[in-house]
Amino acid sequence: MSNEKDANDPPTEDPDNPDEPGSEASDSAGNGEDAPDDVAPDDGARAPDEAGEAEESADREEPTDGEEPDGVWDDGIVVDDDPRPDDAETGHGDETGVTPEGVTEQHEGGGIDELGSSVEVEGAKIEDDPDEDDLLGGLKIDTTAELEIPDRLVDQVIGQEHARDVIIKAAKQRRHVMMIGSPGTGKSMLAKAMSELLPKEELQDVLVYHNPEDGNKPKVRTVPAGKGDQIVDAHREEARKRNQMRSLLMWIIIAVVLGYALIIVGQILVGIIAAGVVYLVFRYLNRGSDAMIPNLLVNNGDTKTAPFRDATGAHAGALLGDVRHDPFQSGGMETPSHDRVEAGAIHKANKGVLFIDEINTLDIRSQQHLMTAIQEGEFSITGQSERSSGAMVQTEPVPTDFVMIAAGNLDAMENMHPALRSRIKGYGYEVYMEDTIEDTPEMRRKYVRFIAQEVAKDGRLPEFTAEAVEEVILEAKRRSGRKGHLTLLFRNLGGLVRVAGDIARGEDADLTTRDHVLQAKGRSRSIEQQLADDFIERRKDYELQVSEGYVVGRVNGLAVMGEDSGIMLPVMAEVAPSQGPGEVIATGQLKEMAQESVSNVSAIIKKFSDENISEMDIHIQFVQAGQQGVDGDSASITVATAVISALENVGVDQSLAMTGSLSVRGDVLPVGGVTHKIEAAAKAGCTRVIIPQANEQDVMIEDEYKEMVEIIPVSHISEVLDIALEGEAEKDSLVSRLKSITGSALKEGSVSGPSSPSPQ
Repeated sequence: MSNEKDANDPPTEDPDNPDEPGSEASDSAGNGEDAPDDVAPDDGARAPDEAGEAEESADREEPTDGEEPDGVWDDGIVVDDDPRPDDAETGHGDETGVTPEGVTEQHEGGGIDELGSSVEVEGAKIEDDPDEDDLLGGLKIDTTAELEIPDRLVDQVIGQEHARDVIIKAAKQRRHVMMIGSPGTGKSMLAKAMSELLPKEELQDVLVYHNPEDGNKPKVRTVPAGKGDQIVDAHREEARKRNQMRSLLMWIIIAVVLGYALIIVGQILVGIIAAGVVYLVFRYLNRGSDAMIPNLLVNNGDTKTAPFRDATGAHAGALLGDVRHDPFQSGGMETPSHDRVEAGAIHKANKGVLFIDEINTLDIRSQQHLMTAIQEGEFSITGQSERSSGAMVQTEPVPTDFVMIAAGNLDAMENMHPALRSRIKGYGYEVYMEDTIEDTPEMRRKYVRFIAQEVAKDGRLPEFTAEAVEEVILEAKRRSGRKGHLTLLFRNLGGLVRVAGDIARGEDADLTTRDHVLQAKGRSRSIEQQLADDFIERRKDYELQVSEGYVVGRVNGLAVMGEDSGIMLPVMAEVAPSQGPGEVIATGQLKEMAQESVSNVSAIIKKFSDENISEMDIHIQFVQAGQQGVDGDSASITVATAVISALENVGVDQSLAMTGSLSVRGDVLPVGGVTHKIEAAAKAGCTRVIIPQANEQDVMIEDEYKEMVEIIPVSHISEVLDIALEGEAEKDSLVSRLKSITGSALKEGSVSGPSSPSPQ
């Protein structure tokens, strides 16, 4: 980059007149920024190099006799000392817009310090002491139209108070942030919110000039935002005037040549050839004149807030900048290298926010270059293709003073470059985005506002009635998978809101009602839910689903597909004489965790059986597990019940389904997705469902299923056998024997559900 004076540097006082600041010529001549030194003049018109020489001369010689330099570039553009755009508002501090130390910078709509976790819902009355069962949290509204939507994105963020407070602090201090969490929790929204909090006064335009000494090393100049267009227009106007003068001169010379050849020499052919030569010479000179026009690489003239650039999935050229390939590299027909330079996201995000989701998908080379840009605050642009002619071009360093927000799922940290993560952590914050939040009246009110925000954002949906809002909040409770919590996966919940609104709009309804939301819950089913329902129907057609009577060695297990769909998965067990050492053989595309759960169950089986099972093979089959296989340990009690039934030749109740993990001591441990599993059992025709006692608080099934199934919580495998097996005498004997050889490894009442149970 050219040796330029920072736009924010204070003016140098005149030693002869200390009371008159700003006497240094370079301050008034272009904001203290030197123009490229090596741009050659063309046909008497002063090019940027002459302006640079004038500035350097002014730097060497102080103005005398009180004369001030006019501060006007030869391209006709005045570059003010103030680096802000002409329409920028004065800051809270002083006339220069600099905020004094200790004073919080103010933004339109309130100060940053006012944006804590206490942002309330406005535009509606709130009860002083709302009822705990009031799904609206005490809000007194008829429709969502009565609510006011905050103007700033940071005020619209719901549920991620910790992440929001970090973003606010990071915006004030210009720190980098890494946000890790599930998709749809608001990471990109928080990144956009930060761009609104950053000051707009510091924005810059970046210009690239031709370097006559080395065409493959273009020069770079930064100016205050909004000045770049003016400078380019001035250069273009100068080039147009020069071209007009040259064209006029060219036609005069051509006329003289043709007249001389025709009248005096009498050789018209020679005159035509000479005129053609003159024409080509002037056309070539015109091209040289056009090369003097700078390339406006980054234009922030019309930017209303600090730049926000989403570089998620960007290839190297889009992220780091690139140089276009020029096939005409000979004969003077090539495009000047500075005109082929393209800015990358890191350059366009200068003084703003660079957001990269799924940061681990960037290749290592791009991550290394990103580290350099963060560390140095500038990065040269060169061609990213080694075989392209652009690979020879490399500009001076271009400013990259951005705040980076990296995001991703938990696996993003595994493939992320350690040094890049170290730079983010060393110069910023790491934030984990929660999946759920505690269900409180305040949060319910914010969920009401979330629905109003989605309606306003879409712009085509009818407003929601209070009853429709209550149904959406009930669904948020169900999707959390935890009692007393609400889901923070707002993207999926917003999909439900939009589908309900589309249904209402299709019916030409003025408002979206509860019935529309109920229809939307059916229509917005995930692919996994649709597959699960299809599997259940097909099994009914082929009588693969058994929901009555007793069968030896067969148990109706329950599983989840994806995150929000349950399915009934039968497990069958058979005991056969072994041809060698006895072993436990499990089939059904079992993954690592499922195989480990079978090993845990086999410990109980070996201890339970009176017979020498070393001479037996125990075969366990997960019926119709499919190509996706079985992952997780939630089928542990199902496997144990099936094997014990096969060993003892005792039937299992087929109207019963079950789910639960199992310890080697016989304790039934909590699992995830119990609500969806219970609903799947009800759809399949089962009348009773066994679940871990620790998951009892997590059950939030739909009203239509409450009368269809009986939910039985258990804490030990002996309770499972007591409920599932037939025959009182035989069953009592088995249960008592199991109790005698197993014991609880957990104290009574100490078992609690996992904070974030994974679907199994």
